Amino acid sequence: MMAASRDLPTGLGELELLTVGTVLLVEAISGLSLNGLTIFSFCKIPELRTPSHLLVLSLAVADSGISLNALIAAISSLLRHWPYGLEGCQAHGFQGFATALTSISGSAAIAWERYHHYCTRSQLGWDTAIPLVIFVWLSSAFWAALPLLGWGHYNYEPLGTCCTLDYSRGDRNFTSFLFTMAFFNFLVPLFITLTSYQLMKQKLARSGQLQVNTTLPTRILLLGWGPYAMLYFYAAILDVNSISPKLQMVPALIAKMVPTINAITYALRSELFYGGMGRRVLPQRSKQDLAQ
Repeated sequence: MMAASRDLPTGLGELELLTVGTVLLVEAISGLSLNGLTIFSFCKIPELRTPSHLLVLSLAVADSGISLNALIAAISSLLRHWPYGLEGCQAHGFQGFATALTSISGSAAIAWERYHHYCTRSQLGWDTAIPLVIFVWLSSAFWAALPLLGWGHYNYEPLGTCCTLDYSRGDRNFTSFLFTMAFFNFLVPLFITLTSYQLMKQKLARSGQLQVNTTLPTRILLLGWGPYAMLYFYAAILDVNSISPKLQMVPALIAKMVPTINAITYALRSELFYGGMGRRVLPQRSKQDLAQ
């Protein structure tokens, strides 16, 4: 069933819409800028064109998609209505869901690669990296397309100015899709990420070479996407209408911060990035900064 135009929920004033729209706009610009810089650096710096950095590039493209989705939502919130019609709502929901799932699975792929790099000393080859990236994108697109085919639905978020997976129904269709999708696209990637970095931590700690932050990527997944997961699971078990529309928007605003955090964590803190981009668009960091 397609989403239909509707009035904004009662109890929401101009200030709430302006606040949501402004926050989304800042998150969108930040995510697009930083991930765009990551993509640009991959294209311009030969040292970054490696199989392992291809996974980071894929994550940056997915996160750029999330930020683009946030930009559309920001414009709609500032306009105080959804101007793109029924088909636009479905497209917006699909695009946002597909890129979100790709970002989550892409983070797990990077965790898996880094475990092998640091613990088994095996280098990722192009013959593995390219199929892995293709699998992540096709798998995410598959799960995001299922609501378009009737298993799950896309509809407006509580403010009515952007679209996502419709969790307001809480029926068997939504519940069966949610639990199946969440297992393969949240719990499995979370398990891979947690296990990979935990094994890496144990291996590097024994050798006295623990110079990698092994807890931050897992925290990003949990804190960035966990509130959305909790909201969905709450909707599958209880009446989500008992939560105010303003509070229901909080997980979406948190999730839209993930692209910016990912860009800083996986790309912009890399010494290869600074070593290459510093000669092009960024000032060189001092030797003291590089040593820290």
